[in-house]
Amino acid sequence: MSLFSIADLHLSFSQDKPMDIFGGWWVNHTETLSAHWLSGITDADTIIIPGDISWALKLEEAKADLDWLEAMPGKKVLVKGNHDLWWTSIQKLKDLYKSITFIQNSCAVYEDYALCGTRGWLCPGESGFDSHDEKIYRRELGRLELSLKSAKARGFSRIIGILHYPPTNEKLEGSGFTELFEAYGVSKVVYGHLHGEEAFKYGIQGERNGVSYHLAACDYLACEPLKLL
Repeated sequence: MSLFSIADLHLSFSQDKPMDIFGGWWVNHTETLSAHWLSGITDADTIIIPGDISWALKLEEAKADLDWLEAMPGKKVLVKGNHDLWWTSIQKLKDLYKSITFIQNSCAVYEDYALCGTRGWLCPGESGFDSHDEKIYRRELGRLELSLKSAKARGFSRIIGILHYPPTNEKLEGSGFTELFEAYGVSKVVYGHLHGEEAFKYGIQGERNGVSYHLAACDYLACEPLKLL
């Protein structure tokens, strides 16, 4: 039973919003993703999807994309991305699918690991960061800590962190997110959101203060899920 991750699927089975216009690995990316997924992931495995799952605006429009995820092998653990406008009340989401877990102020489980996360946001020190960003940033810190606390309350000592946004600013400076991951003994963190060669360099990678960070954006991984454990 292995643990994988891939973010930014940007599915659009019920939308006319193909990713091909961005070129590169986005050309027919769903077919490429499906081929990698089916060849490398089984029903015994778990796959973390750190946001930007569907282009849909409403839950009923996202159903085709979520149905596709449900049909793919493995257990899926999702956090919200900035484009996931279809993500409604967690109460409406949590009982929709057998193989999909939606994280919001809570945690999921992979063997003896808790999987904790939230959407995240821009971090202080980012270009253009303002008072509006500060408010959302603080709210997301609170949501991350609620998720981490839920893991500790259930007795987990091994934790993997999940964000959609990078946990640092473009200068790769520490943030409230990195501080929380360190304080709660998180071993690995996966995130997405960054797209294209120019953007990839703004994502923290490797180990810092005992935490290993991994960019899992779909195009960065060439549509092949990253094996974490």
